[in-house]
Amino acid sequence: MPHSAKTELGSAHVLLTGATGFVGQAVLERLLTDHPATHISLLVRGKGRQTGQDRLRRLLRKPVFERWRDAVGAEEAERIVRERITVLDGSMTGIPELPSRLDVVIHSASTVSFDPPVHEAFDTNVNGAVSLYQALLASGSDPHVVHVSTCYVGGLRRGVVPEAKLEHDVDWRAEWTSATQAHERTELTSREPAQLERFMSRARGNHGKEGPIAAARASENARREWVRSHLVDAGRRRAQSLGWTDVYTLTKALAERAAEDLWGEAGHRLSVVRPSIIESALQHPFPGWIDGFKVADPLIFAYGRGQLPDFPGLPDSILDVIPVDFVVNAILAAAANPAPVDEPTYFHIASGASNPLPFHRMYENVRDYYTQHPLPKDDGFVKVPTWKFAGERKFNRRLLLAKKKADLWDAGLRLMPNDERKRALAAENAKLRAGIATLGNFTDLYRAYVRTEIIFDDRNARALNNALPAEAREDRGFDVERIDWEEYLQKVHLPAMSELTAAHRRRKATTARPANRPKPELPQRTDVLAVFDLERTVVDSNIVEQYLWVRTSGFRKAAWPKEVADLLTSLPGYLRAERRDRGEFIRAFLRRYHGMPVARLEEVVRRGYADTMLRHTSAEALARIREHRAAGHRTVLVTGSIGLLAAPLAGLFDEVVGSSMHVKGGVLTGYLAKPPLVDEARAAWLRRYAEEGGYDLAASYGYGDSHSDLPWLSLLGKPSAINPDAELARESHQRNWDIHRWKRGGSGVRSEVIAARVTTPARTDEKSD
Repeated sequence: MPHSAKTELGSAHVLLTGATGFVGQAVLERLLTDHPATHISLLVRGKGRQTGQDRLRRLLRKPVFERWRDAVGAEEAERIVRERITVLDGSMTGIPELPSRLDVVIHSASTVSFDPPVHEAFDTNVNGAVSLYQALLASGSDPHVVHVSTCYVGGLRRGVVPEAKLEHDVDWRAEWTSATQAHERTELTSREPAQLERFMSRARGNHGKEGPIAAARASENARREWVRSHLVDAGRRRAQSLGWTDVYTLTKALAERAAEDLWGEAGHRLSVVRPSIIESALQHPFPGWIDGFKVADPLIFAYGRGQLPDFPGLPDSILDVIPVDFVVNAILAAAANPAPVDEPTYFHIASGASNPLPFHRMYENVRDYYTQHPLPKDDGFVKVPTWKFAGERKFNRRLLLAKKKADLWDAGLRLMPNDERKRALAAENAKLRAGIATLGNFTDLYRAYVRTEIIFDDRNARALNNALPAEAREDRGFDVERIDWEEYLQKVHLPAMSELTAAHRRRKATTARPANRPKPELPQRTDVLAVFDLERTVVDSNIVEQYLWVRTSGFRKAAWPKEVADLLTSLPGYLRAERRDRGEFIRAFLRRYHGMPVARLEEVVRRGYADTMLRHTSAEALARIREHRAAGHRTVLVTGSIGLLAAPLAGLFDEVVGSSMHVKGGVLTGYLAKPPLVDEARAAWLRRYAEEGGYDLAASYGYGDSHSDLPWLSLLGKPSAINPDAELARESHQRNWDIHRWKRGGSGVRSEVIAARVTTPARTDEKSD
């Protein structure tokens, strides 16, 4: 390293990859701010309808460029961008023709995931680098390349890692070919009949109630997830078998070897900059600048939220953190001081050797910060846990016991009736499983980084920093010894993270209505539907109970015991049918009406049956129906059962839509006149109903209780889950739908229903021969 180093790039033509990433943004900002004579070519991939130029315009509005924009003014900023920046529309795997005169290339593009599928990691990190060097060779240009890698390319080792070429004999070409073939083999295996049958069987069990298309879609999603999971596992296992922590570090190491083979040892100049864990800026462009959560931040935030009761890290392990502005300064210092031809130089931009931050010290700072600045929760503030650092084996035993507990809960829940207690227990178990998944994910992700015994030698980096002019080191240097970790963590990085989470909460608050805020009034519109499911939504009953109401109102008491005994005998078969397919269950159960005269059923419905239904009708449902009608919305009651059985409530709605039964000689045959209106069939009906009536589904409302209601509720802009079963409750939480608990009966229900006037008779479409 020379005794004095340059800081200026002069009028160099710089090609920058990865400009939209965290480090790339900061490099671009420094080039614009401190290297005004440079011309910058950016490789930017279009996204959807956005061109590379569109993405650049959006990029320059981000906070990292704010001070530069303010300093030069809006008009001048536009002129500078127009004159100094050229966008090359392309990607790392589709590089366009490069300029023939490039002086410096800064290659910072990379996958940001530690555990991607093996072929994706190779495609981005290895294929991307190879494509870049091949494009440079084809252009005829001979720039100095600064290849941004990572300290962790050293792999699974202990002790001091030198700033030098990696010692391994892994053939990057063979590994790349193998990764591509692994993808092809796994895709083929996933499509074998036996494997597809497993996907379909599981999908039918979990989504059969939604309909065949939903089950098929779930089956295909499961296949894709299976492929991804196997390829993630293949990458992890292959990396570890070769001595690396994960496929990310393996492919970054192989990308370095490709850079050496194709460029740095083939008559060109190559500098390899290896940062450690990059976090928020210490000084530039302003203290705490960060663009989203980075490597260590999800772990820190999960701790702050109380989600990590303990962690299997080594207290004395070095958590090697480096501020992003130090990384950028080192990249540009390396760019201004080219390596010799055929002699690549290597720089570790890391803190562990010169200013180590042990994991226990990091933990203590995080604990102190969140103790003084606790995150809010529903009933107050989060109290962060105290870690014992009990060790990985004990931690894993606790995790395994928690998983067994969740499995036992699931088994018990399957035997319980679908009531309020089951829903509450299911919600608790979902929280337990989410916590287990969080712990497992964080353990897998961070094990290599909080149990490492590696120290990254930084003699080359210190020599380069010390060779910079003394007056430039404060602003453009990267001397890690001047970082006060307590000051940085407590006053810079953790407050920056808190601001990120606060911004997230503010965005969430704009879309969520607080529980204590009154419901907004419904908009006055005549092109809006309000669709209500009958069973377990408006009325606290199902078609089995409705059948019993009919029988108790229309049968002699002497016949009642036989009917109940027969129903109990048949119940297991009905339950199996209901779990498989809602339509199958309805068809099977409605056969019990075989032989009943239509006139007799109508008389029963008018008499005792109507009184029983009204006692089971929800007062909250009636209030909501009344609000919709007052707003001019078309109210529709839909049931998969016989439309005639909804007659007591017909006066409340503009329309009642239900199934009709085949009639012969005035007697029900036990067969439906057409398929029941459930799951995807109801969704298809709703689309057509809205199209024919000119209704706006995106502005319409829906109220359902069952997993089988998902297909049609998903069509509506304002769906609500009413007394939902466990599956619908889970989906509603994930989709941020409203969830309500409506109770049956209430004062005035019967009188309100009786007072209602029928506006449109129920559509039952009953036929007779």
